[in-house]
Amino acid sequence: MRKVIFACIHNAGRSQMAAAFFNQLADPTKAQAVSAGTDPGVRVHPEVLTIMQEVGIDLSNAKPQKLTQELANDASLLITMGCGDNCPYVPGLRRDDWPLKDPKGLPVEEVRVIRDDIRKRVQSLLGKEGLAR
Repeated sequence: MRKVIFACIHNAGRSQMAAAFFNQLADPTKAQAVSAGTDPGVRVHPEVLTIMQEVGIDLSNAKPQKLTQELANDASLLITMGCGDNCPYVPGLRRDDWPLKDPKGLPVEEVRVIRDDIRKRVQSLLGKEGLAR
C-alpha cells in the first residue's frame, strides 16, 4: 500500500481537493492519500466545499491537519501545491510540486478551474504510477 501526501500551507483548499480526488480515483488496495499543511487552517475554505460538492465529493467533515514527521513516515511521495519557499519538505521523501493558485477568497468560477486542473493532475499521476482503479 502506497501513501501519498498532498500538502500546502493551510491544508484548506488545494491539498484537500487533491487528496479527495486521489482517494476517489485510486485503487484502494494499492494506494491512499492524505492531505496536510505546515500551518493548518481552522477549516476547509467554503468555496472549496461548494465546488467539490458539485462533483459529488463532500469535504464538510475534512479537518486541516499539520504535516508531521509521524504522518510522513510511511509515505512514498509528497506533492506540494505551489507554495514556493513555504512548501513543506520531508527529508528522504520523493517530492513533486504542482504550481497551483490558492483558491482562498476566489470567485467560484476560478476555484472550479483550479479543481478541474487538480483532477487532471491526479488522473495523470495515477496513470503514471499504475495506481488507478
